[in-house]
Amino acid sequence: MARWCYRHRLVVLLLWVGTVFGVGFAGSAAGTDYANVFSLPDTDSKRAYDLMDKAFPERAGDVDTVVWKVDDGSVRDASVRSRIEPALERIGRMDGVGEVIGPYGEAGAAGGGAGVSQDGTIAYAQVTFTEQANSVPKELIDDVIEAARDAERAGLQVELGGQAIARAQEATQGTSEAVGVLAAAVVLFLAFGSLFAMLLPIVVAIAGVGTGMMATALLSHTTNIPDVAPLLGSLIGLGVGIDYALFIVTRHRRGILRGMKPEDAAVTALNTSGRAVLFAGGTVCIALAGMLVMNLRFLDGVVIATSLTVVLSVLAAVTLLPALLGLLGPRVLSRRQRRRLAAAGPEPEVTSGLAARWSAYVERRPRSTAVLALVVMLVLAVPVLSIRLGTSDQGNHRDTTTTRQAYDLLAEGFGPGFNGPLQVVVEGTDVKGLVARIEATPGVAQVAAVPPANGVTVIQVVPTTSPQDERTDRLIDRLRDDVIPASGTEAHVGGVTAVSKDFASVTGDRLPYFIATIIALGFLLLMVAFRSLVVPLTAALMNLVAAAASFGVLVAIFQWGWGTELLGVGKEGPIAAFLPVIMLSLLFGLSMDYQVFLVSRMHEEWVHTKDNARAVRVGLAETSRVINCAALIMICVFSAFVLSGELEAAMAGIGLAAAVALDAFILRTALVPAAMHLLGKANWWLPAGLEKRLPHLAVEPKEEPATVEPATGSEGGGPASVIHGFIRTADGEPVGDADVTLLTRGGRRLDRVTSLADGSYIVAVPAPGTYLLAATSPAHTSRARQVDVGEAPLVYDVELAGVAEGEVDAVS
Repeated sequence: MARWCYRHRLVVLLLWVGTVFGVGFAGSAAGTDYANVFSLPDTDSKRAYDLMDKAFPERAGDVDTVVWKVDDGSVRDASVRSRIEPALERIGRMDGVGEVIGPYGEAGAAGGGAGVSQDGTIAYAQVTFTEQANSVPKELIDDVIEAARDAERAGLQVELGGQAIARAQEATQGTSEAVGVLAAAVVLFLAFGSLFAMLLPIVVAIAGVGTGMMATALLSHTTNIPDVAPLLGSLIGLGVGIDYALFIVTRHRRGILRGMKPEDAAVTALNTSGRAVLFAGGTVCIALAGMLVMNLRFLDGVVIATSLTVVLSVLAAVTLLPALLGLLGPRVLSRRQRRRLAAAGPEPEVTSGLAARWSAYVERRPRSTAVLALVVMLVLAVPVLSIRLGTSDQGNHRDTTTTRQAYDLLAEGFGPGFNGPLQVVVEGTDVKGLVARIEATPGVAQVAAVPPANGVTVIQVVPTTSPQDERTDRLIDRLRDDVIPASGTEAHVGGVTAVSKDFASVTGDRLPYFIATIIALGFLLLMVAFRSLVVPLTAALMNLVAAAASFGVLVAIFQWGWGTELLGVGKEGPIAAFLPVIMLSLLFGLSMDYQVFLVSRMHEEWVHTKDNARAVRVGLAETSRVINCAALIMICVFSAFVLSGELEAAMAGIGLAAAVALDAFILRTALVPAAMHLLGKANWWLPAGLEKRLPHLAVEPKEEPATVEPATGSEGGGPASVIHGFIRTADGEPVGDADVTLLTRGGRRLDRVTSLADGSYIVAVPAPGTYLLAATSPAHTSRARQVDVGEAPLVYDVELAGVAEGEVDAVS
């Protein structure tokens, strides 16, 4: 498929352009119909909701509030009413507003309607729209805000709250994505040194994410998808899309630098790194689909949006990317690399610099490295012991927003519990006894029974504490477990606060099963891929440590408030109940991605040498730079979502950025390799009986008989031959015990020998053609050269230089 896409690049490009614009046009024309459905089967709040729906089926529109406060006097003063009443009347006449209920009715005129605070300085009016918040036109919301704000004057403050109003203060869609992409572009340019190479992962990621977002918008008309789903989808899609393309482009560039033709390099890259991308994308989707076992309808839409975006990102990486590589050809390299390749020919890959020095350090001091890394992770994980799941509300918005100001004014005028009233729903009309018991319950500020409808009575209960206060949770439990049963009445506690509590409780109860499922799945996949018990067990433990540490960071920032105002994301509060499931799913997928990329190179070296120390050292030196670069890109993309202005998005962005940083920079480059050095050959142990029963899952392509490119240009094979000569230093001294390897141009090993004491060697050649000849020695740098072999034996001497400090032999 990769070769077909490379050769038919214009067709593939046109298909992708047509798909992106076609889906985009359809999504724009259809609009969105996102719905936050927190319905929880078999919960008390769900039964309360069902009874409410039976009693009041007509209450479909979103209800928002207009709140005003005077510094001096009373909100009943004529000077205040003369400004507020015309504004409310103007709002009530707007197309799309069902009704406006203010405090200046007959009860208010008599001296105290329900919409006026006890001290008379704060009042509110309720604005009921004809549609739910997501369907209210943005222009109507802006008109309502403008009409209310026009009533302000010195000494009279007017603020607005509610779901529809919150939409008006959301950051412009795409701002955080644009900042993340820009930061990723800088990292890619520094890594590649080429403008074209930098653009490739970004173009591929944008194509996948853009198509995914528009497809999600279309699906919102057919199923319930929460409004946070597209944001999470774009966050995850951009991260994995850029990373997957980065892995493939890196492998492609390496192939060209080793002397391969651009087409062959692209095919090899897709057949190796492309397989790893398919494996990684599949594991991310499996982990995301694991959320379905939570049986939470709210998460179903999140699974659809995120999984669809990941699938399209993978599809773009394995189809669009090879087509783009075909358009660029050798220009995927920088000008300096192209000049050096033309002048000096293919160069061996010698890993040096910081990555090689760090790999050598970990090999020398594995115990101290492992202990230090583990201590850092455990310290960061300490805050997770106090994690509290819940949902954010407008009291967590930034203090500069009108929704936060309205929330605070209502709490000041009517008590902290006014922003989250409870609804005790009774199937019946005789509720006097229950009302009396609720009024006598500690923690209750106000109780009022609404006139019954269709045989159902709703009792509004205002707590003395805020919706996010733990004492409010205890009040709900007291009502359910003691007060209602003692009254002998069948009733259920509902309302937004009760739904949030039930959502957090259900999530917390089911979370251990979800964690066990994805950890077990990861263990099985890695065991099959690397034929080992210790490697997947180590990875499972590392995933748990990474999850605990990243959640510790999240709790410290968003629950303890260590930096929420500095980040500009609002007030501290409980951790969003859905976030652990999202973070664990993605962390599982990314950890599998990095673990496969790291350990597959170690496993390859172990298969060739059976030297665990060398396998770990070479694998870490060769892959750590790419892993760290990929992680840095994801950190930039995730962190940029703080700019979205939404607390949940900021939580997800910071949490995922912390998870990726800890996983890549501490676990994969320090703790995992240090542990593998300490475990030695036990890393690769698998019982013989289990080896026979396990299926074979090839992350790397299966090695097949070599397809050698004939030097003469003729098709077909020819008689076998040999290459022989001497391995010497620059001074002419023979190099004994050097490993000499013959490889195909695609990198598959054909023969491997050790030079004699006089430096002589001889390797077998299966047929005339073009090969790579690599020579390695512990005391010298590796050298690899492309050689053309005819039907006659080829004499080829190799000169090796001494190894500079900090270099790692990277030719197997």
